Amino acid sequence: QVQLVESGGGLVQAGGSLRLSCAASGRTFSSRTMGWFRQAPGKEREFVATITSGSSTHYADSVKDRFTISRDNAKKTVHLQMNSLKPEDTAVYYCAAKSAYSGASYYWGNYDYWGQGTQVTVSS
Repeated sequence: QVQLVESGGGLVQAGGSLRLSCAASGRTFSSRTMGWFRQAPGKEREFVATITSGSSTHYADSVKDRFTISRDNAKKTVHLQMNSLKPEDTAVYYCAAKSAYSGASYYWGNYDYWGQGTQVTVSS
């Protein structure tokens, strides 16, 4: 069992930065692929970034070169550093965890555990 708690969301002006954190509980964190997803009002949940147990990363094209995902297995945390934020980045951001073998990391349906979400609002 894995429990995830996100923090770090808030209101920021366009061009600004935010750092999201996800604190995990459970003994299997280090072996899991971790992902960040987001959902804006009236839109489907979309992939943002993922990091494997070996710290290989993958990003959505829309955030590449602006966002950075990282993990600290000793502290059981995952971070999403978001720079050069745009109004279209406004959404609820979710942290998620999955087994390394349960399908594509960019598909939200392959993730077993989810946090409650944290709101990110970027003003123009």
